Amino acid sequence: MIILDYITLEQAVKIEPDRREISVGLPSGMPFNESRFPLTPEGTAQLADMGLKIIIEEGAGKPIHYSDAAYARAGARIASRADALRADIIISPAPLSRIEAASIRRGSLLITLSAALLENPDYARTLQQAKVNVMAADLISDGEHRLVADILHEIDGCASLAIASAMLTDPVYGKGILLGGVTGIVPCEVTIIGSGMGAIAAAHNALGLGASVRMFDNDLYSLRKAGRVLNHKAVSSALHDKVLRSALREADIVVVTPTRRPFSASLDAIDAMKERALVFDLTDRPGTAFPTLSLIDLGHTSATQIQASASRACYFNVGCRVPRTAAMALTNALTGNIEAVKEAWQSPQLMSAQMRPAMMLFWGKCVSQTLSRELQAPYFDFNILASGN
Repeated sequence: MIILDYITLEQAVKIEPDRREISVGLPSGMPFNESRFPLTPEGTAQLADMGLKIIIEEGAGKPIHYSDAAYARAGARIASRADALRADIIISPAPLSRIEAASIRRGSLLITLSAALLENPDYARTLQQAKVNVMAADLISDGEHRLVADILHEIDGCASLAIASAMLTDPVYGKGILLGGVTGIVPCEVTIIGSGMGAIAAAHNALGLGASVRMFDNDLYSLRKAGRVLNHKAVSSALHDKVLRSALREADIVVVTPTRRPFSASLDAIDAMKERALVFDLTDRPGTAFPTLSLIDLGHTSATQIQASASRACYFNVGCRVPRTAAMALTNALTGNIEAVKEAWQSPQLMSAQMRPAMMLFWGKCVSQTLSRELQAPYFDFNILASGN
């Protein structure tokens, strides 16, 4: 009889770290007249390749002319709005309803725009009570520049001149004129308030179309930088009352962009403007720059309604007229910073310096001084909270 002697040997067992898929939900912005959906199918494929689970609300890509099938082929799961709002990270430039905000899972990260919170205090309070972490994409900063804000301002600046040019050339509702570039014909006058990214984009487009451009800002350093970018082709000035009144009186197009101190035109300066002057407000507080003009939201106004509007009105929400361009630009920003976004959700204490200024709510606490003033709620230093988390 043969006796076999078995020897038990220890064998190393490979321990796999927790690799649970991080889900990213993208609800449609259309219920709130927001057509700038922040992700294209190409960007979806990139995020899916990085191991993220992308959940997109059915029909959300319609405003930018992408079908659900295109997103599904790129690796997204097409689902209900409720499913998209149950994700770990939710991206929604538009505000949500209070019921939807209350349904978001505690500790989830909502990425939105600061205006969505500041203009809807009840919405912000609901998120605060639900203990949702909230980041404003337009406040992401490298210390000198705000990436997403600059992208959106640049698009708004370009779009405002494209829309204005189309309105001026309309022979029925417009003046039936070109901005300029025709020998022997005096070009149109474009007055721009501010000298940041949106102002530069608007001035660049206006100059390219042959218009005469005047740029005003009390931030002389910013004004100097803008002048260099534009090769000093635009006439620049500080906001001197007499000079500004003259420019507004002669302007065919006025574009108001964000300035360090909010701009507001005097009532008599508005009254002296041309009857068919076109005014575009690209600031976060539409209506404050030209308070007596009727406001027209380009986000949910048809082309016919725009053309047939009051002869002198203030147009806002300009970027929603070019939602696909905005979608491509926002996709670039999202895919380029997705690792930092994942870090913000997984390990807030390790969040990069460029992301920290963008945090507005952290586990129910206001970590934005601006939001705390709006909500009349206590302000907490995010750096201290995160280090103790």
